[in-house]
Amino acid sequence: MREPSRDDLLACCASTRWADGVAGRPYPDLAGLLDRSDGVLAMLNWADVEEALAAHPRIGDRRQGGDRESAWSRDEQSGTASAEEDVLRRLRAGNAAYEERFGHVYLVCATGRSAPEMLAILEDRLGNVPEKERMVVRDELGKIVRLRLAKLWEEGA
Repeated sequence: MREPSRDDLLACCASTRWADGVAGRPYPDLAGLLDRSDGVLAMLNWADVEEALAAHPRIGDRRQGGDRESAWSRDEQSGTASAEEDVLRRLRAGNAAYEERFGHVYLVCATGRSAPEMLAILEDRLGNVPEKERMVVRDELGKIVRLRLAKLWEEGA
């Protein structure tokens, strides 16, 4: 049984309410941890989600640092590492338009996606109404958290 620390969990999702809801109990397997995480994520209010979003860099901005969360972010966004300058320029412009429209960073589960694919998703989501976009953001956050929890579990934390 594993009991991830609060700090380990905050690297997976920067919502303190989420980390507090998941920490402090042993998990016999990854499935149990993921189930608990999903349940707590579903209970977060929008301010809690915004707290988590604030820890995510813009798509195309490679996070610096040697900590676990920075390394995970760089790996997740590896599709932007070799992107053409035009795509990166359009991502920067799209990020700015998205933040102006919705008031927070554009969040997408970037793992396994190319920069052009993330750009196309961004451009499509700019047409969402705010209520729909909040639902999409919650879904994307859940995907990211699940991937990070799996990495955490594999590391034995």
